[in-house]
Amino acid sequence: MNKIALLAATALLLTACGGNKTEEGTTAKEKPVTLQIGYANNPGEPFDLGVREWERLIEERSNGSIQVEVFPSSQLGSKNDLIDQMLAGDSVITLADGAFYADRGVEDFGITFGPYLFDEWDEAWNLTESPWWEDQSALLEEKGLKIIASNWVYGERHILSKRPIRTVEDLRGLKIRVPNNTIQVKGFEVLDATPTPMPLGDVYTALQQGTIDALENPLSVLYNGKYHEVAKYLTLDGHVKNFTTFVAGAEFFNNLTEEQQAIVMETGREAGVFNNDLAAKAEEEILAKYREEGVEIIEVDTKGFAEKAKKFYSLPEFTSIWSENLYETVKKASQSK
Repeated sequence: MNKIALLAATALLLTACGGNKTEEGTTAKEKPVTLQIGYANNPGEPFDLGVREWERLIEERSNGSIQVEVFPSSQLGSKNDLIDQMLAGDSVITLADGAFYADRGVEDFGITFGPYLFDEWDEAWNLTESPWWEDQSALLEEKGLKIIASNWVYGERHILSKRPIRTVEDLRGLKIRVPNNTIQVKGFEVLDATPTPMPLGDVYTALQQGTIDALENPLSVLYNGKYHEVAKYLTLDGHVKNFTTFVAGAEFFNNLTEEQQAIVMETGREAGVFNNDLAAKAEEEILAKYREEGVEIIEVDTKGFAEKAKKFYSLPEFTSIWSENLYETVKKASQSK
């Protein structure tokens, strides 16, 4: 063996025996796990800032064993695209709510998007910490999806309209834009409104042309869409306390170490509290802007609305697929701590 070949062989041997050791003699760290968080909200919104805080907490607590990549503005695709990626084993997290999980085979979860289900936010949080929620989450995990955090406020959903809504009777015949799902369509039908499913991008023109009279959404969505330029009445009815959850593929989550799983879930809850504080402040700022821009803000007594909405929970479209006495079960769980 010539001298050059001997040196090469010696270097190769040294690498095999000790080249992967640190100075302390321990094995070098494995390649960090990369976690992608995708969502539709735009940079700078309270929800986006909440996710950025989650990113910071994960990377800090994991000492670099988990690296986070954030993709706002639907950069990774639609929610359904992301769910499909999760089910294929990809390291993706996104937000979803009970109505979405109902479509994924856990029908009882859909009730959480029903009208006037909760009187206070604390009732929503009581429910997410109840045995009922734990059971539903386990059923979802059997479908391949793992809920990571359940305490994120997306926002109370209110009505912005071209005519004032002061009582539940004022909803009669109101042509109101809703997302294209059965729960929200039926939720307004029981209030005698005329729900009109359409893409959010078509709403401004539809208001101008009189195709619809109103839309509903959290305040941030209503304000950022500038719909108040053509609809000057904001009714704070809070028909849905829209909280959301973060979900990952069960296969990916179960492949994390126990320590990594705990870090992701604990920091997800902490970032949720951070998000909720930002969301509350943002709502106050938006209401102030609405007043400055000539929008009439109408605060209503929601008891009449909630009473009329109760028949939603006995509609055959839902009772035929929900567990028996689901409404009573959920109300009891949401009111006990």
